[in-house]
Amino acid sequence: LRGLIMAASVTHSSLRSRFLRGAALVAVAVAVAGCAGKSNLTTGSIPKLSKPVGEMNATELRGAAETIGRAYEKNPKDRAVGMNYANVLRMNGRNDQALAVMQQVAINNPNDRTVLAAYGKAQAAAGQLEQALNTILRAQTPDRPDWRLKSAEGAILDQLGRAGDARERYREALDINPNESSVLSNLGMSYLLARDLKTAETYLRNAAAQPGADSSVRQNLALAIGLQGRFQEAETIARQELTAEQAEA
Repeated sequence: LRGLIMAASVTHSSLRSRFLRGAALVAVAVAVAGCAGKSNLTTGSIPKLSKPVGEMNATELRGAAETIGRAYEKNPKDRAVGMNYANVLRMNGRNDQALAVMQQVAINNPNDRTVLAAYGKAQAAAGQLEQALNTILRAQTPDRPDWRLKSAEGAILDQLGRAGDARERYREALDINPNESSVLSNLGMSYLLARDLKTAETYLRNAAAQPGADSSVRQNLALAIGLQGRFQEAETIARQELTAEQAEA
């Protein structure tokens, strides 16, 4: 935040524009991330890491990618290893490679809803939004709809400029799983992308207040507050979730 805020030549309108370009990516990353379920896949074939990948810094993430990558090379058909490898690759910004990994996992598990959801996530991260939407729809079953897939579908629709359809999917997800923090956060981000910042803040505060809210939800709240010019409040929230270096960035 600080680097943008302190630049004297940056007007409020251009600041919002620059934030929103980043927020568009945050919306996909956060929303689609939940579609494969909250619990981490576990199997004896996945190398044990020192900490959850969500808590790793850039150096640790690179190390995790190398470690899980070696396990993937030994057994590329292992579903759990492949999905974990793709996830770590995405967190390292290697979206094209993550997509290639998930393509192979999907080929080996063509009817697995969790795999298809993760494949859709990889497609969205790589910018293949229409393909991602089709994959998510394939994973969904009308008789037993999955709220995570509804939320993921909404995130992709938001990126395609179909905000009304996106919000309908988020509300359908909330009908299935009321007060789910990740869905409330996605709904808030949808309004943020439309520049309805007050409504965005309302949903994001609700999301952050839920017992299951994670750090990304609170970071989104900080973003919405910062966009309204309440920079000190936004920075305070961000610093509770990030290292000083990350908060600066």
